[in-house]
Amino acid sequence: MTYQEATEYLFCKTSNFEHQGVGGYKEGLENTLKLNEHFGHPHEHFRSIHIAGTNGKGSVSNMLAAQLQTCGYKVGLYTSPHIIDFKERIRVNGTPISEDYVTKFVETEKSFFESFNPTFFEIATAMAFKYFKEMDVDIAVVEVGLGGRLDCTNIITPILSVITNISLDHTQLLGNSLEQIAIEKGGIIKRGIPVVIGESTAETKAVFDTLAAEAHSPITYAEEQDEVISWEEEPNGSGIKYHTKHYGDFLCELSGSFQPKNMKTVLETMHQLEKLGYMSAYPESGHNENTISEIENAFKNVTNITGLMARWQIIRQNPTVVCDTGHNPGAWEYLGKQLENTKCRELRIVFGLVEDKDIYTVMSLLPKNATYYYTKGSTKRAFPETSLKIFGDQFGLKGECYPTVEEAYQAAMQGATNEDFIFVGGSTYVVSDFMKSRI
Repeated sequence: MTYQEATEYLFCKTSNFEHQGVGGYKEGLENTLKLNEHFGHPHEHFRSIHIAGTNGKGSVSNMLAAQLQTCGYKVGLYTSPHIIDFKERIRVNGTPISEDYVTKFVETEKSFFESFNPTFFEIATAMAFKYFKEMDVDIAVVEVGLGGRLDCTNIITPILSVITNISLDHTQLLGNSLEQIAIEKGGIIKRGIPVVIGESTAETKAVFDTLAAEAHSPITYAEEQDEVISWEEEPNGSGIKYHTKHYGDFLCELSGSFQPKNMKTVLETMHQLEKLGYMSAYPESGHNENTISEIENAFKNVTNITGLMARWQIIRQNPTVVCDTGHNPGAWEYLGKQLENTKCRELRIVFGLVEDKDIYTVMSLLPKNATYYYTKGSTKRAFPETSLKIFGDQFGLKGECYPTVEEAYQAAMQGATNEDFIFVGGSTYVVSDFMKSRI
């Protein structure tokens, strides 16, 4: 079996929510427990941090992994989805799992999988935990796939749980209200294990307070802390400069108007980890110049350290081309405003969505001062570009349709000047197609 055959098996021969939508989702932990038993409970051999939330999970996971790695830990990082290649999902100290490991894992276990048909994500999670055990990681940062309570990552008992925020997404599976979604994501709160909440509303805070009290879990709200004093985006797009209470001023390379909220979550998580004895990054443990330098180095080099992609990522200049995987109303509340306020001669947006999103709400958040290049990513869940244009017309957006992301991008580049700004996004699959064509 080759690596290509192994990944084709994972993508095409198993139930896969990422490509099939609701039809590829299996609720419950029965398969996960069976896999866990088969592989000898690998998650019990390493410490972990569990991260859930509607938006920001990827950025928070990668920033935390970068900080832990810079502190000297051997760090496993499990995130989803991937942008270009499956191997991105499973990393140790930033290095992706090898093609050989993935191939041998699938080849060896294929007959076992076919005896009870676990989903793509259940198999990927089992692979990640087995790999982390065999690589003898000190700690793994584990991102929830969907929801939390019934997500297959929820077999772990972490040293700390993190919930970035709650907004309406995957409502057909998680519920139609913020309270219902908070209950599902709050399902990662474990008895006696501290939990950090990034953002909350009155509705979600009531849920989290109740769940934490029932589990006797110390709960902290990052947005209520005063660590981050202020911030400003660097004019050259190289990141965001933060002014903080205890760390002084530092630059984080992750740009985007939504990142300061993620930073508050990360810094409070670092504080809680220090209290647990896992980091000496907070002033209570006694700062020195070298420690502060290491913290800044980790934030300045997140993408190099962990391999994170497509978070307001600048692809080129003259004209400026940026891509971002934000794909739901919560993300577009920020992306729409940021794009609308971007200084440029002409704003051009290569845009596609998947059909199970709140398309009407997302379209209502798109900037009116742009030209749209409607397209679709390579997934069965893609919303037709012709239907997108119909929605766009209703909102007074001007644009045309293109059958592939590359054709849409080339059309956007046609006639663009150095002063123009081109954005590629709307769905992870649009960004994935775009990034693959840049390799």
